[in-house]
Amino acid sequence: MELDIDADAIERACLTLQGVARKTVLEKSDRLTAKVGVPVLLKREDTQPVRSYKIRGAYNLVSSLSTSERDLGVVCASAGNHAQGIAYSCNRLGIKGKVFLPATTPRQKRQRIGEIGGGWIEIVIAGHTYDEASVAAHLDAVRSGAVYAHPFDDPRTIVGQGTIAPELFDEAWEPPKTVIVPVGGGGLISGIAIWLKSRHPAVRIIGAEPAGAASMGAALALGAPVALESLDSFVDGAAVGRVGDITFAIVRDLVDEIISVPEGAVCSEMLELYQSEGIIVEPAGALASAAAKSLGGSLEGPVVCIVSGGNNDVSRYAEILERSLLHEGLRHYFLVSFPQEPGALRTFLEEVLSEGEDIVVFDYIKKNNRETGPALVGLDLESADLISGLLERMAASPLAIEQVPPGSPLFSFLL
Repeated sequence: MELDIDADAIERACLTLQGVARKTVLEKSDRLTAKVGVPVLLKREDTQPVRSYKIRGAYNLVSSLSTSERDLGVVCASAGNHAQGIAYSCNRLGIKGKVFLPATTPRQKRQRIGEIGGGWIEIVIAGHTYDEASVAAHLDAVRSGAVYAHPFDDPRTIVGQGTIAPELFDEAWEPPKTVIVPVGGGGLISGIAIWLKSRHPAVRIIGAEPAGAASMGAALALGAPVALESLDSFVDGAAVGRVGDITFAIVRDLVDEIISVPEGAVCSEMLELYQSEGIIVEPAGALASAAAKSLGGSLEGPVVCIVSGGNNDVSRYAEILERSLLHEGLRHYFLVSFPQEPGALRTFLEEVLSEGEDIVVFDYIKKNNRETGPALVGLDLESADLISGLLERMAASPLAIEQVPPGSPLFSFLL
């Protein structure tokens, strides 16, 4: 049976989701408004019962199942948030479900899935990426006869996610002119684009995907979905190696622009959202507002940024801070070879370092000989423009100093 996937279907899904998904608030960000130059509003999907928008598509799909389908149960693959939406839906509707998660899914998300699903959900860890977990889930669905609940490439999922769009115009005191949406597999932006281009076609729709998992950009460049050769899973909620066939066609036809956002910029925005707005987001939840900052004065306002989720594991904040500092040019690493003679370290401290440059890491690489180097030295700078003077002093120093750039293979081995 062919399923409707249009603005009317999205408006019907709004009725289905009443009492299930919250009509989340639309908050103005004074910080982003000042940086972008036009009003910037945050659509707070992190305040949903499962702390992400995924409840919309998951419940819309699961609630549509026939009696015979419900008896066979539901299977899904997810980086975490879709699984929480499925768990919530199965628990509420009394349907057995099995969720396949990649090993990179944060522990906090795994625990939440179990809590939300109660006795209705079984969790299976399969592979290291969403795509590997998806293969395992599809095989299980074929074997068991259970319904495969796709996290993005199913009309029922897309329609459910699209229910965000009508709310933007119900809540905004001035109609939005630009909407920025995080992109993983494309389900969220597809649903939003279908409704907006039907009801408010002049609105500019921009998709923001992580630079290390830019699968939609790759698909648009090729003219068809393509599997990425490599994938940075840090932005786990949007780290999809291949976008959907349905979602690709919708994005190609209806979305105005797709941009990629460096993971470091996502981390900086996560920290700013917490420090300025008091909002705790997962990496994917900061994609849209990070994109807004990068696009700056080119945006027509009001601008709405979808804060897609807040399921972040607090144990990740050390890595988040590290990635942010590296991206902002405030942290740098060097290999420093200290000769076996008195005063070598003092030379480095007094002649190389200056005010506003602090050692945050000092570790001898050769553990069997601590009198000679090299040592890995990490430095934090008060301002990114201090790096030029630091490099000049390093070049003039008698010490052998080699900078370790973040993109080099050596960087991953040392840190």
